[in-house]
Amino acid sequence: MIKSVILIISVVIFCYGFRTISQTPRRGIKQDEGLVVRQNKDSGTISVFRTNSKKSLLTQVAKLDERPYIHPIIAPDGNGVLTEYRPEHHPHQTGIYWGLKLVNGRDYFMKWQSDYWRRVSASVITTKGKQVKWQTVYSLIDEKGNTTLTETANWSLQEQNGKYLLDLEWRGEAKTNITFGKFYVGGLFIRMPWDKGTAAEIVNSAGERNMNIEAQRAIWADVGVQIEGRNDWGHMTVFDHPDNKGFPIPWRTDTQFGLGPSRQILGDWKLNKGETEIVRYRIVIYTGKLNNGEITGLWKEFICD
Repeated sequence: MIKSVILIISVVIFCYGFRTISQTPRRGIKQDEGLVVRQNKDSGTISVFRTNSKKSLLTQVAKLDERPYIHPIIAPDGNGVLTEYRPEHHPHQTGIYWGLKLVNGRDYFMKWQSDYWRRVSASVITTKGKQVKWQTVYSLIDEKGNTTLTETANWSLQEQNGKYLLDLEWRGEAKTNITFGKFYVGGLFIRMPWDKGTAAEIVNSAGERNMNIEAQRAIWADVGVQIEGRNDWGHMTVFDHPDNKGFPIPWRTDTQFGLGPSRQILGDWKLNKGETEIVRYRIVIYTGKLNNGEITGLWKEFICD
């Protein structure tokens, strides 16, 4: 706890200086071409494209009666798919998604069906520009069909130096008193394509690797996988934010290189009826090699926004 407080104070001091420096235009930061969002209400999808391109970069699937997820995500250079949908080893895992465990005893991580999830709305917030934004709102349903929690996911996407910066602001509004039970997983989760024999590695900001990061706290964690059709790896790095409860967050990984931050690892937590919990993450999506110094620099930019 003391270490966490010291880290947060250090972050505040750093960001004060960072914002002062950042007022001077920086060289070497390339903003890629503009983006545009197109929504298909019939298929329940929201897709992001580069301006004047017909090839989608990312698709948000937001069906009426199924947990929302993002898949596929195409590599920034257009070569390769960086997400996987319901692999045989984990059929409940769907690209990038959010699912909590033990919500008043009910499992929204492994359950994605209509008796657990009900769409309220899906909409585009910012249609085009350097950064585009969209939103999904879902009800989490209890055994009697009543809403336990209203989940609002505010997503945004931008490109910088050949990388996607995918931001999530998650809001959970309690419609009844809720206990989120202690569990080894729960929350944001990432499934990249992986089969037995595929080269892959997970690394966190402390330098721990693979299953050694399990339940360990870190400000970021990176999963890299050899992508079919490429000579290099695809990567997704998830950034935690100092405003999130439990910061720095502990992480869940599985033996098939699934990855996600999970506050539920720390123990039970509660929301009273009418209260709202807000969580922020950024996912940096890129190809090539992990550069720890560069990634930590990008994390600093994120927390000082």
